[in-house]
Amino acid sequence: MIRGLLSVLFVLVAVAVSSSLAKPEKNIAKRGKRIPQTLSRGWGDQLIWAQTYEEALYWARAQNKPLMVIFHLEDCPHSASMKKAFAEDKDVQKVLDEDFIILNLVYETTDKHLSPDGQYVPRIIFVDPSMTVRADITGRYSNRMYAYEPSDIKLLLSNMQKAKKLLKTEL
Repeated sequence: MIRGLLSVLFVLVAVAVSSSLAKPEKNIAKRGKRIPQTLSRGWGDQLIWAQTYEEALYWARAQNKPLMVIFHLEDCPHSASMKKAFAEDKDVQKVLDEDFIILNLVYETTDKHLSPDGQYVPRIIFVDPSMTVRADITGRYSNRMYAYEPSDIKLLLSNMQKAKKLLKTEL
C-alpha cells in the first residue's frame, strides 16, 4: 500500500517538474501577432498590459521604461470615446509597444500621487522608472490636467515622447 502511494506521489512530482521545465509559451500567435489579453479592456489588444500598479512599477524599474497609467470607467462615455481613439491610433500603439510599461485601471489606487488634481476619468499619468510621478506632463486642460479627449491624441503622443526624452536626460 505504501509502495503504491509512493509510486503515485513520484509520478505526480515527475509530471509537475517536467511541466515547470517546459519552455514557457510566448504571447505570440503563429501568424506573428500577439494573442489579445483581457487586461487591455479594449485599449490595445496587441499590447502587453501590467495587471496591478505594483507589477507595473516593478517592470518599469526592471526594464528602465516609463510607465503610463490610464484611469477609466467601463460605462463612462468619455472613457469609451478616448479608448476608441487610443486603440485605433497606430503611432500611439507602436510607441507603447516598444517603449512603455502600460497599465489601465478601472479603480482608484491608494497612491495619492496618481491623482494630483483629483479623481476623474479618463486620466493618464506618467511615472518614470525611479517611481516618480511626472506631474509636469499634462494635457491641455487647466481644471483636469491629466485628461485627454479623442482630439488630443497628437498631444498624448507628444507627451509620450516627452516622457521618453525626460527618461534619457534625467536618469
